[in-house]
Amino acid sequence: MKKLIVGALVGGIIAFAWQTASHTFLDLHYKAESHSPKQDTVLAFLSSIGMEEGNYILPRLPRGASQEEMDAFVKQLDGKPWATMSYRKSWHTDMGSNILRGFLVTVLMAGMLTWILMRMASPSFTTVLLTCVFAGLIGYLTFPYAAHVWYRVGDAWADLADAVMMWGLCGVWLGWWVRRG
Repeated sequence: MKKLIVGALVGGIIAFAWQTASHTFLDLHYKAESHSPKQDTVLAFLSSIGMEEGNYILPRLPRGASQEEMDAFVKQLDGKPWATMSYRKSWHTDMGSNILRGFLVTVLMAGMLTWILMRMASPSFTTVLLTCVFAGLIGYLTFPYAAHVWYRVGDAWADLADAVMMWGLCGVWLGWWVRRG
């Protein structure tokens, strides 16, 4: 049990540290979170029209549209502008709560990975490292890359760097820790 708890805690710290570096001083995600000089105008307009909070793909047909409506809609979209958007009426950032939740999630992920690794008979350092990197790549391909394929959201390269580096660094630690007597 000690091996699992220590593996989860240290792995979680490593993963959380990478996420922090990636989003702060390394600034890998700027492309996916770019500044717009027209942001005040856009936000004022969205507020003035009573936009509901939510996540949007613009344009999109409302739920329940017929197949004929969908076919006609898709034909007229080609070559026209579109957007993905997440709109909230007010900014509320509880950094303490967000940091705690983010940290607990990385500890949980590292714990699950440690548990899997501990079930292997006698994994080599390379097997542990590659298992960690593959776990990161599975996560990356499941959501960030799939979303990028369909909607070009996020930054596929920054998300790939996160998956490989975060779980690669964790794999270096776990490669030593899990194999330790």
